[in-house]
Amino acid sequence: MNKKGHVLNAVLLSIGLGYLLEPSGGPETFRTIAMLGIPVTLGALFPDVDTAFGRHRKTLHNLPILIGFVAFPYVFDNLEYVWIGVLTHYVLDVAGSKRGIALFYPVWKKEFGLPVGVTVSSKRADLVTVVVTVGELLLAATFVFELPQWGFRMGRHVLGL
Repeated sequence: MNKKGHVLNAVLLSIGLGYLLEPSGGPETFRTIAMLGIPVTLGALFPDVDTAFGRHRKTLHNLPILIGFVAFPYVFDNLEYVWIGVLTHYVLDVAGSKRGIALFYPVWKKEFGLPVGVTVSSKRADLVTVVVTVGELLLAATFVFELPQWGFRMGRHVLGL
């Protein structure tokens, strides 16, 4: 995907996550969207910095970089949601584009992708971005709403209640 697609994904994802985490639709929802929007958008744009140096879709498009961003807030205590943007950048490049990314670079240079993507210049790129974003939000909703219920049911079952 191109920058426009990654920004579109980050903005739509931030709005969707804002409503998932704070569904009231009031000021707190909009604060949550803003709190998520800036770091998620920064994270969504960061991997493409490797177009200026290194090898695009390899140097900054791999699991070690993602792990670094997941650990980032534990070290620096800020921008705790940047990793979401980096992760969704990877998801969009794997599921939305034909080329894929080198997840295990520099150890393994093979690029991984799904056969359903489109080229970056495709007229359908924005549609694919929206479809991938909806899938990401459905997965997030599962974590927010279903996983706690499953844990509660399992706990009751273990306790024999």
